[in-house]
Amino acid sequence: MASPELHRFTLPNGLRVVLAPDASAPVVGVSVHYDVGFRSEPEGRTGFAHLFEHLMFQGSESLEKLAHFRHVQSSGGTFNGSTHPDYTDYYQVLPSAALERALFLEADRMRAPKLTEENLRNQIDVVKEEIRLNVLNRPYGGFPWILLPAVLFKTFANAHNGYGDFVDLESATVDDCAEFFDTYYSPANAVLTVAGDLDVEATKALVEKHFGDVPARPKPERPSFAEPAPQGEVRHEHGDALAPLPAIAIGYRVPDPTTDIDGYLAYLVLAGVLADGDSSRLQQRLVHREGIVIDLNAGCGLFGPLEARDPDTFSITAIHAAEVEAAQVVAAIDEELQKLAQEPPSAEELAKVTARWASTMHKEHDRLTNRTLGLGSAELLFGRAELIYELPERIASVTVDEVSAAAKALRPDSRALLLVKPTGGAQ
Repeated sequence: MASPELHRFTLPNGLRVVLAPDASAPVVGVSVHYDVGFRSEPEGRTGFAHLFEHLMFQGSESLEKLAHFRHVQSSGGTFNGSTHPDYTDYYQVLPSAALERALFLEADRMRAPKLTEENLRNQIDVVKEEIRLNVLNRPYGGFPWILLPAVLFKTFANAHNGYGDFVDLESATVDDCAEFFDTYYSPANAVLTVAGDLDVEATKALVEKHFGDVPARPKPERPSFAEPAPQGEVRHEHGDALAPLPAIAIGYRVPDPTTDIDGYLAYLVLAGVLADGDSSRLQQRLVHREGIVIDLNAGCGLFGPLEARDPDTFSITAIHAAEVEAAQVVAAIDEELQKLAQEPPSAEELAKVTARWASTMHKEHDRLTNRTLGLGSAELLFGRAELIYELPERIASVTVDEVSAAAKALRPDSRALLLVKPTGGAQ
């Protein structure tokens, strides 16, 4: 889709606002991105950012529990929230006639969510059940996003389990929640995005009406989470009682996307050359010719590309046959990386990958939900919401030599290797 004109302003309380009008459909998206995620959790409180995301849906000082749900759904809208390494987002997409309702709801919980012992205990149980469902009781649960960071990184901020440890979750208190809210959920630490069928001046007035009196609080200083890349290969073996086959995850560091976005995108294209589609190099060799791998993926970011600031991860994952040694799979991956490092991909091979990425991004941002969230996260992380519209062209500008250089930088002497071994505990 064509890039819409973006309108920015900042309220006196520090809230940054991005408006992206698009009258192609009578629908509007509203999102709020807070500059706090897994990496900002204090030690001893793993999973706290995600737990707090749940609490933001449990009512406010002016609305009872579930009122937010009813107001959105009765307007024909949808809503959700999610927690990431560097931010937490909340969104709703509704008919454009319900825009003011959405703005009221987001401002209401930014002002004063209902932080009670009852709500906290209830949501701790909900999060624990989510962990059981998605991690503990599922084959390869949390692979690789929970397990790989602890191998690739050393600092608590980067290495810990963002889903949370049960003991840490159960020890959370209402005072912890109040402190977390006061510190990180200030207007100055957030970006409000409104996209879709809107009138700019009328929307600006509504934003000022509902968010203007949210009390200002200081914007927390964001520490640097930077740490050196591994010196050598770091290995860890993890037993999985539910996994039917062994798996491998290889993690590398990538350039800082906040200061070298084009360098970062070269790794994104490299991932496509390696593993995107049946004709990609690793799929062709490991799946189709040699038949030693069952499932294969490569990509930037454990949650997806451009989902985090520095440090971020390039990962290659594979589930392989039981009779195949992990060393054989890793050696084959290293050989393919070395081939790319020595001889760049052809222009035709590169064009196929970049065309697929461009198509995917255009399709993704044609959906209002994805566009609203993409604009908000790009503004928060990189200070440039319009980046999401530039990405297809910037990816298309990646050269074969840049892809070759990225492959050369993925060295065996600076990586993490996670080996998942079935332990035969499943019945």
